[in-house]
Amino acid sequence: MSFHKQPKDDTQHQNHLDGAVKILTSDLQEEASRSGLDNHFQRWIEDLKDVNNPELHQIVTDMQALKAHFGGGTIDKNLVAQLLSRLGTNTSKAAVFADNPNTAERVANLGEALSAAAKQVQSPQSSAEQDLSQDSASR
Repeated sequence: MSFHKQPKDDTQHQNHLDGAVKILTSDLQEEASRSGLDNHFQRWIEDLKDVNNPELHQIVTDMQALKAHFGGGTIDKNLVAQLLSRLGTNTSKAAVFADNPNTAERVANLGEALSAAAKQVQSPQSSAEQDLSQDSASR
């Protein structure tokens, strides 16, 4: 008996895209410590490979690097920011490859979330207390 992998439909891809955006727009430090993050990365990589488009190769490669990095324990913020930034740019460009307009919109949203996450990792926002103390110190 052989098992054939059933192709995912657009709804499943859209759910994965929505899940990725949710992770990226939440506290990335907290998300990195959760055990399910690896599964999210893997689903995303599989979705990209299912498209079978050579134009998406760099995204797959960067996703694999990001997954490996998060699985390694210590997080290099500069590397993560670089990968997220490149993923954001390339994902936004990849939205044109989606056949379904709903999927294309979600891919574009994901590209924006990746770019925003890269900025968040590179220069995390300070707390209101830190901002106030810096303002006071500069007077």
